[in-house]
Amino acid sequence: MADEMVLRAQKFVNETYGNIIGMTVEEDGQTGWNTMYALTRALQYELGITALSNSFGPTTLSVLQSKYPSLNASTIPSPNFCRIIQSGLYCKGYDGGEIDGTYNSRVETAVSSLKANMGVSAVYPGSSLTPKVFKGLLNMDAYVTVNNGSDTIRTIQQWLNGQFTSRQDYFIIPCDGHHSRDVAKSMLFAIQYSLGMADGVANGVFGPGTQSGLKAHTVSTGSSGVWVQLFSAAMVLNQRPVSFTSSFSASLASATADFQTFAALPVTSTGDFSTWASLLVSYGDQTRSGAACDGVTKITASRAQALKAAGVTYVGRYLTNPSTTSLPEKAIQPGELQTIADNGLRCFPIYQTYGRDASGFTYSAGQSDGKAAINAALDYGFKAGTRIFFAVDFDALDADVTSNVLPHFQGIRDAISTHGNEFGIGVYGPRNVCTRVAEAGYSTASFVSDMSSGFSGNFGYPLPTDWAYDQIVTRALGSGDGAIEVDIDIASGRDKGQASFNPGAKQAQDILFDTSYWPQLLADVQSYMESIGFPEDDGRIYTTTQCLETIIAEDVAVTNTARAYSMRKALIQTTAFWEFRHYGNEDLVKDAGVWLYHNGYIPDWAKDLPGVAALRDSSTGVAQMFGLTGILVWNNSINTGLVTGTTKDPNNDSDVFSVWDKIRTDNDFALTSVGHAHIWGADGKPGGDEEVPIRRPTLDYTELEIYEVLRRYQGPAEPAFTDATKRMPLYYIFEKYNRMFR
Repeated sequence: MADEMVLRAQKFVNETYGNIIGMTVEEDGQTGWNTMYALTRALQYELGITALSNSFGPTTLSVLQSKYPSLNASTIPSPNFCRIIQSGLYCKGYDGGEIDGTYNSRVETAVSSLKANMGVSAVYPGSSLTPKVFKGLLNMDAYVTVNNGSDTIRTIQQWLNGQFTSRQDYFIIPCDGHHSRDVAKSMLFAIQYSLGMADGVANGVFGPGTQSGLKAHTVSTGSSGVWVQLFSAAMVLNQRPVSFTSSFSASLASATADFQTFAALPVTSTGDFSTWASLLVSYGDQTRSGAACDGVTKITASRAQALKAAGVTYVGRYLTNPSTTSLPEKAIQPGELQTIADNGLRCFPIYQTYGRDASGFTYSAGQSDGKAAINAALDYGFKAGTRIFFAVDFDALDADVTSNVLPHFQGIRDAISTHGNEFGIGVYGPRNVCTRVAEAGYSTASFVSDMSSGFSGNFGYPLPTDWAYDQIVTRALGSGDGAIEVDIDIASGRDKGQASFNPGAKQAQDILFDTSYWPQLLADVQSYMESIGFPEDDGRIYTTTQCLETIIAEDVAVTNTARAYSMRKALIQTTAFWEFRHYGNEDLVKDAGVWLYHNGYIPDWAKDLPGVAALRDSSTGVAQMFGLTGILVWNNSINTGLVTGTTKDPNNDSDVFSVWDKIRTDNDFALTSVGHAHIWGADGKPGGDEEVPIRRPTLDYTELEIYEVLRRYQGPAEPAFTDATKRMPLYYIFEKYNRMFR
């Protein structure tokens, strides 16, 4: 809803400064960051600062402090300077007068109220506007509770402001009743100032000096004063049910013991260093020993013994490694799980591909990840009931969680559900990600990336209530053959991994499809295709069922091709099904034109006319492959010794038509050609749109290689990349059934 005075403020800044400050704002009567940025730039202009910016930073504060340390009716330098203040007050929800350039009684009352709400009235008494308060005025922080904010947290925020705002590097924080990154950092400053650190030394970082000081400030029953206030504040900010107090009572001691139990700390009922650390920073006391670890290095027998000697029971290992060169032991290695079991350790699986920014997280990508993780877990021999931890390994903002991460985990949940919920779902990531995924019902336990303490999703958020593993530090263990570097994880006991495993099937060749599973395969394919906008019958020539029937009818050809070249059947099945499912009326018309062209129905004199050349070739048949492509594909296999035969001339119409017509009419040949096309694509497409060669399809293809070879079949430009992403879940559906029979 538009506010008339905010609208007037926006009109003022546009009309007065729009041509000066490098920006204008939308005149909608709604307070937003752009309006605050414009007012900040206007202030900088009035202060004589030439390098204008959106930030009310050190330069703005310093110049303001030197020129106008106290702004009031007597010291205000100009009417427009005052109008900036009045506009800021209205944008903050206070009565700023009439935006008339007069620092009158209404402005004085508003400034006094603002300072009271900030908790700094005692520091800055009266109705004058001081630089740090001005800085707090021109931002979007609230100084009253909003969105069901906690009154207790607001009291703590006001107390922190009142106690420490006079210090050099402490700036007024919001008093909105919500914990946040700014509040968490202000607590560290408060700790440092209370330890006696000088301005310029205190930096809001949980460094050696801060840690050393806290070790000398254990609080316990009977303690009182500022250290109890700080400790109880930290407890409140971590959502513990205590009061903000200066006296360490029996009830605070009991709540402290409860927190220590929850966080797997030694239960002392006192505010000792480990407890302080866990309350103030996500990783807590990094000298702790953890019963769990995770890493990218193979667990050998000697390394397993080194882990056991360090008190480790649970080992997190990766189901996949997208790279063929980086971190060669990241994924579980052959025989490794048996070694883990033989040495009395337990393994919990982690699934991660690239996922380093929000764009990699979508519903369809989640479906793909869920299906891929299931297949990988089964290939390694993980038993039913194992919880797989799916990684969100980036600094996800809360908006990213809403727009990308939650839909992604919905896709994972749906994929796991489709498979009969054989595996559980865990989430690896920052605290806020873990909490929100759990609250949405998409996970049952969290593996918290607390070592990344600066992540926005960790700083200012409590440890998730469902935490299973808490990653706190990287540590080198063992020596000699047993030397290994791992991330140390605190274990809550909520997840215990697995201590024994079924026989794996990762390297076995594919065999023929068992048609008794046809109804389940069809249902899975139909469900996925519908989820991406392809209902059973969408008006194209062939329905989902008809396309899938065609592929399965040629299972002998597909299986023989896959086995002959040690590739997965799913590569051929996915490509052929995807291409055939897209066959439409326009393709039928093109095919008819090609047939007419090569059968003499286009007169010789017309063959060079514009548009007619397109009739020479088309993507045809179940494989939707061009005749020219077919020639290049088979020439490559002949030239590299995979098959015997005579190469054909891609410039010869007769050769093009002969291959084209066979692809169109012979499904056995077409599907065999798909397998050879994947080999040609991996070889870099010699003779075609050449690309950098990669490994030829093999039984241990990584997810990146699977994606790449599927993409190359379609081409070097969009929509090939987007479609390859959509085809990945199909690959895992086919792979789900293929692996059943291996």
